[in-house]
Amino acid sequence: MVWLASHMAFEAAGEAFERIARRVLPVSAIWDETQRHGERLKRYLDQQQAAVGVERVVLPPAGADHDRPLGVSLDGGKMHIRGEGWKEFKAGAVFDVVATPELDPQTGEWVDQVHGANMTYRAVLGSVDEFAPSLWALAVERQVPQAADVAVVADGADWIWNLADDLFPDSVQIVDWYHATEYLAHAAEALYPACAQAAHNWQSARRADLFLGETYKLIEPLERAGLTTQADYFRQHTRRMQYQEFHEQDYPIGSGTVESGIKRFKHRLSGPGMRWSRPAAERMLVLRAAVLSGTFDQLWATAPN
Repeated sequence: MVWLASHMAFEAAGEAFERIARRVLPVSAIWDETQRHGERLKRYLDQQQAAVGVERVVLPPAGADHDRPLGVSLDGGKMHIRGEGWKEFKAGAVFDVVATPELDPQTGEWVDQVHGANMTYRAVLGSVDEFAPSLWALAVERQVPQAADVAVVADGADWIWNLADDLFPDSVQIVDWYHATEYLAHAAEALYPACAQAAHNWQSARRADLFLGETYKLIEPLERAGLTTQADYFRQHTRRMQYQEFHEQDYPIGSGTVESGIKRFKHRLSGPGMRWSRPAAERMLVLRAAVLSGTFDQLWATAPN
């Protein structure tokens, strides 16, 4: 019942339960059980989180890190809280970085394509300071602090990179390729506001430069045009935009893992007409994260009643 309610609206969960179990349950009963068990699982995760604070984790000695490459990705989404309006929840994903050979349809050659596998998620309704311990607990669970090779992939939000510096100081930081090219398109429009074709031509030419990490070829014309904000974006993230180098080293250059996760969180939490109390939202974020991570059964069995 709670598992169903973590996938779909409470009314739909009631209909599904009736079809599967041949029993009719009031929506209020499904709601009550979801709140009760959601609080139980949340309380357990909060206890686990407190037990693995940054100051409590003992890192392995030099040379003893494991060699499984891991990725971390972060993003935010919106949900409606009664009496507060639209509020942001922050979500993090940790995943295995896996390179598998695939046939390139353009060249006909076999090339390694990097994917995220075994994704696990945590999400928190609140500030960066409230989110950080939850992300760290997930990282400890997935042995990120003990990994020799970690990549953090995300968009250009300052809060993300400040948090990455704090929690994963030895990681390789990568601005998601899609967000970088999207920003490049906006910069081209600002550079050529009166000529769409000129903006398109400049964007197409500079896209290759961006992939090579040659951001100065973007920064200089933007600065000459007085577009300081746009130039500063590429200057600030130059070290995070070495895409050819990242690709050759089998690092992921896209943050699709967490972005698809955000969409799946929002499917349950931000559907048409959905309004949540803050406690109910916090519980559902815990349940939804467990469902998306494939850890619901384990968490259900482990958390004490």
